[in-house]
Amino acid sequence: MLDPLAALAAPATEEEMSLYTRIAAVNVCISRSAGVEFDKAVSIAGETIAQLIQGQHDGAIQQVGSKPLSIEELRRGSINSAVLGASEVCPKDVPPEVMKKVQEALKQSEAAPAPRGAAAPGPTAP
Repeated sequence: MLDPLAALAAPATEEEMSLYTRIAAVNVCISRSAGVEFDKAVSIAGETIAQLIQGQHDGAIQQVGSKPLSIEELRRGSINSAVLGASEVCPKDVPPEVMKKVQEALKQSEAAPAPRGAAAPGPTAP
């Protein structure tokens, strides 16, 4: 049987993804200020966003293409987004070695921009 809500699900827009990244970043920052380890904070924030995209958009993201992403792909991308967002929102709460990886990844993405419609690669959580 077809889920009527699934037919209404549209891919996440660039604006929605920006909002989700911001939410993940703030979640990491709040968790870190409460004493949660960075890896755990990023994992929780990433899982939250991955589940949100899966539930609200059937795993589809406009910037990536029309094909829905698997939950594992969503998790990886959401964790990367959480790390990148936290590096902007609360850089003091991001371990120095992670900040170094973020800066390197940002330099690489500026040097070789992602093709139109493709997600830019981000660092992976340590």
